[in-house]
Amino acid sequence: MKLIAAMSGGVDSAVAAARAVEEGHDVIGVHLALSSNPQKYRSGARGCCTIEDSHDARRAADVIGIPFYIWDMADEFHAGVVENFMSEYKAGRTPNPCLRCNEKIKFAAVLDRAKAMGFDGVITGHYARTRDTEAGKTLHRAVDPLKDQSYVLAVLNREQISGALFPLGDTEKVDIRLEAERRGLAVAQKPDSHDICFVPSGDNAGWLRERMGSEDGPIVDQDGKQIGTHKGAYTYTIGQRKGLGITIPTSDGSPRFVLKIEPVSNTVVVGAREELAVTSMKGERAIWCGPNIAPGDHRGYVQVRAHGAALACTYRFDGTHLVADLDQPLLGLATGQAMVIYEGDRVVGSATICETAA
Repeated sequence: MKLIAAMSGGVDSAVAAARAVEEGHDVIGVHLALSSNPQKYRSGARGCCTIEDSHDARRAADVIGIPFYIWDMADEFHAGVVENFMSEYKAGRTPNPCLRCNEKIKFAAVLDRAKAMGFDGVITGHYARTRDTEAGKTLHRAVDPLKDQSYVLAVLNREQISGALFPLGDTEKVDIRLEAERRGLAVAQKPDSHDICFVPSGDNAGWLRERMGSEDGPIVDQDGKQIGTHKGAYTYTIGQRKGLGITIPTSDGSPRFVLKIEPVSNTVVVGAREELAVTSMKGERAIWCGPNIAPGDHRGYVQVRAHGAALACTYRFDGTHLVADLDQPLLGLATGQAMVIYEGDRVVGSATICETAA
């Protein structure tokens, strides 16, 4: 096949590209430039979209022996990821920009461009697996549970999954680094990327205040009594405990947690930890990673954080929303996050959480 390898500059994408070449595919390497001014984004080994990364990707492509190009995706990234990040926080939700980047940039935009250029698909270094079935290609967890990235890939629809190749899903990360060393790739021991690439300081709240302004507002308890002041409700998230700005402590010294964010009134509501308990969630914009689910209730697992546990649940699609009722309560679930449904190791689909209930 004729394939594009999305090369981030890390060890995983480099080995994925090398494996594809070894399997006999016609491969070119592409690095995505996500900012018109790369200095605005994180510099150093903890980023995923830096100047250093583009140089590392080019060197890896040279070792592998494939053509290499840089694609300017800055406008698409800003509109689809950065603007979404700000608007979601402004609306009182907590977004996951890595999911949006996978959905809008790494697969939608790149795959569309690849198909238009006559390529058959896109290779990435994500840790996930796909299987060919009678119903089409399905998405599954990786062999390495510590590196599994099926959660952040669950925003891909069936067409995108059919054009995606994940060569690393059957291998553990430690073996990928050893393989990179054997292949002579300089990125073999490069640290994994962390944090959000377009927040250089790692301070999400400070980054948001710089762009959205600082507007003082009340922090209130569940009775509506003001017990503190904040500098922007949009900088808080459900379940947050630290940095609340509370001036009146509880009588027994117990901590308070963010229970609700009210963007219209710019109010943050706090309370006891047990008030964070959620037993049901509802998600909008459902995406199916395989066959559509049949009407009625189904048993499965729901995962709500990239590195969180999958929780036993009963789920259903009501025609508009994906709904999951948990067997056991979950603490501190924020709207705006993704709920991903699994049956065994297969990803059924995902939705963006819009409502929770105790």
